[in-house]
Amino acid sequence: MLIDPKHLHILSAIVDAGGMSQGARNLGKSQPSLSRIVADLEARLGESLFEKGRRPLQPTELCTRLASEGRVIARATQQAQDIASQFISGHAGSVRVAGTPIFMDGVISTIIAGFQDEFPELRVDQSYGYAEELIEALRAGTVDTCVCPMEPGDVPDDIGFQRILKGRNVIACGSAHPLARKKSLRLEEISEFPWITQPAGSPLYQDLRDVLDSIGISDFKVSYSGGTLSSIINVLAGSKALTVLPFSVVYMQPKNTIVALPIRIEHPKRELGMLWNDMESQSPAKRRFIRYMTKRFAGISQAVAERQRQEIWRE
Repeated sequence: MLIDPKHLHILSAIVDAGGMSQGARNLGKSQPSLSRIVADLEARLGESLFEKGRRPLQPTELCTRLASEGRVIARATQQAQDIASQFISGHAGSVRVAGTPIFMDGVISTIIAGFQDEFPELRVDQSYGYAEELIEALRAGTVDTCVCPMEPGDVPDDIGFQRILKGRNVIACGSAHPLARKKSLRLEEISEFPWITQPAGSPLYQDLRDVLDSIGISDFKVSYSGGTLSSIINVLAGSKALTVLPFSVVYMQPKNTIVALPIRIEHPKRELGMLWNDMESQSPAKRRFIRYMTKRFAGISQAVAERQRQEIWRE
């Protein structure tokens, strides 16, 4: 015999309320409608659900057991409604975000931590890549959004792009580096120190070569190459090596770890931005993540600009 789960929910509401009138009010229904449902259910079962002539209303043993199942259904229904509400409001779900390794580890991961602290029911799956492969991943639907430095003219027409941070590179070193303690610097002073190069396929690798060419350093020693951001920072902090990094990455590191030298260098035309394939098809969680990232980067951009104004940059 099939029993409508809604009828079991109604039975539990009547039993828990101690009567038809209060049960109807709790359910937002009329008492006559509940009475008809109980009468129809009794007719189908061939059994009474409430003791005849007893006031206040007394459930039979069968009714008590059916009401117990109704409470399970009521809890499941409420949980389902909560889940649906969280997803629809963008407070639950998952986001697949990818980006260039240096920015993802140096800046984005910190922002993701704040995002998940504010929205603990949202899951973030992170991966790495460079511009060309990230765009292909967006088109293939294997990632939802990407954070990547791009020249605006290089963004394909079918890919959305929102600038979140202006590109600015600096020459970085450990906070205990001899040059970090100098009040003034000449460009030739940096030529005697070794360099850390980024992975050969990364934009930062070409940036470093361009920077060295622009300041007239053609013969330089490489002391360390490749590696993750954490390993690069560890080598910088414990050696006399120099490297080129985005200023936002240096800014986000703990104090007394690495510093930016006050030497003005040529900055890339790229701008850090968020990319997506079709915003209209994005889930509420993904749209919330993009809004959160945009808002956080507005604050970071302002803070970075203020730090730049406080520094003395030499040509």
